[in-house]
Formats: sequence, C-alpha cells, structure tokens
Amino acid sequence: MKKTTRLGVVAASAALVVSGLTTVATPATAASCSGTIAIIAPLTGGVAFIGKEQQGFAQLAVADYNAKNGTSFNTKDYDTQLDAAQASTQAPNIVANKDVLGAMGPAGSQEVLAIGGLLGANNIALVSPSATRTNLTAGTFPNFYRPIPNDGLQGPGDATYMAKTLKAKEVVVIEEKTAYGTGLAKEVVATLKTLKVKVTNIAVNEKNADYAAVVTRVSKTTNFVFVTFQDAAKSEQVAQELIKQKKKAVVFGSDGSDQPTFKTPGTLVSAFAPDVTGLPVAAAVVAAYKSTYKAEVTTFGPPAYVAAQVIVEAAGRACAAGKPNDRAAVLAEIAKTNIKQTIMGNALSFTANGDVKGGRFYIFKTQADGKRKLVA
Repeated sequence: MKKTTRLGVVAASAALVVSGLTTVATPATAASCSGTIAIIAPLTGGVAFIGKEQQGFAQLAVADYNAKNGTSFNTKDYDTQLDAAQASTQAPNIVANKDVLGAMGPAGSQEVLAIGGLLGANNIALVSPSATRTNLTAGTFPNFYRPIPNDGLQGPGDATYMAKTLKAKEVVVIEEKTAYGTGLAKEVVATLKTLKVKVTNIAVNEKNADYAAVVTRVSKTTNFVFVTFQDAAKSEQVAQELIKQKKKAVVFGSDGSDQPTFKTPGTLVSAFAPDVTGLPVAAAVVAAYKSTYKAEVTTFGPPAYVAAQVIVEAAGRACAAGKPNDRAAVLAEIAKTNIKQTIMGNALSFTANGDVKGGRFYIFKTQADGKRKLVA
C-alpha cells in the first residue's frame, strides 16, 4: 500500500463527501467492537524483564477498556528481543494479521527505524512506551507516536543538570553505537560543550565491549561517566569497574539504565516517566499489575499501559463512528488523543509530529538500600 502522510491519514478518517452530500456511517454497538492490539516487545533475551512488564501493563489497559465499555478488543504478542533484525522478521507477521488495528511498541528506537516504514505503509500505528530517539518524530514515520518525551529533551536536560546543579567540570560520555545511544550521546556532548564542560566521547559496540578497558580511559579528574546503554547490566559493570580502578567518577545513566540491575549506590539515572507507585491515580492499576503478574513496577511499565490505552480508545472511537476494524481510522483517531489524566499523572495529547505535549524527564539517585530517590 502507498505510504500516507500524517495529514493524509487524518483526512482519511473524515466523513466521506460525495456530490456535496456528507455520508455518515451508522455507529456500531460496543459489543461488536473488536480487534487486536499488537504488543511488540523484548519478551525473551537479556532485557526480557522490560518486555514482560510492558506486556503486562498493555494487557491490563486493554482489559480495563473492555470492562468499562463492553468491547472485545484483545492483544497479541510479537517478540523482538530488543533487536532490529528480529523486529524486521516480525513486521510482516503483524501486517498480515488483518485483526491488528495498532501496535504498542516497539521498545527500542532501532526497532522503530527497522519496521516503522512497513507498518506505516499499511496504516498500522506504532505507539512506543520507550523509544526516545529524537528524529523518530521528524516526519519519516507519520504512524509513530509516543506518550513519553524524546532525547531532544533528555540529552540537554541531563547535561545541564550535571553542569549547573552538580557542578561537573569533566564528563566522559560512553556512546553505545545503536540508534538510541548515538543520538542521545550527540545531544549530551553538544550541550556539555556549550556549557564549557570538558567532555570525552568514547564509542563502544553494542556487543562484546570491554568495559574494563573503557574505564582505563576515564581520567581520575572525571566527575561523571554518562552512559547510553539499553541494558542496565552494562551500566552496573561500568560503575563497579570505576570503583575497582579507584576512579572517583559517578555513573549517570540515561533512561535505558533505569532498571533494577543498575544498583550501585550514588549513581544517577534519567527516566522518561515518574515513579507512579505513590500516585493515587495509578493505585488501582499498580495493584492489579502486582496481583496479576507478581512483579514490581518500574518506569517502563506504566507508559506501556498509556500507549495501549491510546490505541484501544482510538479503536473504540473509530468503531463507534461506524469504522470497525479500520486501521486508517484508528490511526487518525490516535492523532486526536486527549486524555485528561493518565496513570502517569499527566494529561496526554500529541503534537502534530507525534510527540507528547509537555513531556518531562526525571532524575533519580540510587540510595544505599538500592532504592531510588527523585532528585530533579
């Protein structure tokens, strides 16, 4: 199918005008509204715990919508292992499944780059809870939306916090050579240089990097090592190696490091979502997640609930307007999203390019007990 522009997609959902007369479809009953929301996530592999949490929260969002509205929407899983190649093998399966109305995911920016075009050409919306690369919303993928802020906010924000609040004079940026890591490192380095901070950029491969060797390149006068990993176990390796080599630098992880495996006391991490476990608006969903999945809540799960909520609500509106099982209609409705309060505590609507309006990042510091405290 021919790829449509974002404007064209929205127009496709408008009432059909023929010979000056507007044809209005007959609204469907809630019971007849059904279809599938694809869950594209790393359900196996090294960061499966992220995908499992995203999967659980997305399933809850769809179940909650059905319970409230009497609809019969469902979910189907597509495992990507946070790998662009694996995502590419799943994309044709998603397109071929005619029941799929939209997709929650994928988790990583590299996966969006790999499959966004094919899914967009088939009018399948991607609503990612964790893909933050800035240029994903530069117009290439008019079917892409995210309820979280992008790295254009994270990179400069983290750099400014290090320079102005923490008074950093020297920072090493470890750039993992992925779509996510490269884009974010560029943002951080540029801002640090503008703020007159001495910065060294070290690029590493996504696989088989020797972090002990990398840490030997960190000077004893370095204040922070900013890392752009998507697997927090790597951030923990760097933090422990700094201690082993008696370097004073503190690891500052980007949102990809906001995982339980990054736990060295004193380290910092940036997150694209707040800790919702204390928010009254999220209490019921958090309790349901813990009860159903017997797992703790991190900042990766709640945005997945919101992403799935965006899709299923759009599908419900399209169905009620007489366009059930219509991918283009669902995609057009997503552009109109206007949620007064999500479980993340914010209102949600999107910019014309698919970014969340009014997004913000949060900075946490790891305490002696391994828990994180909000500091900015």
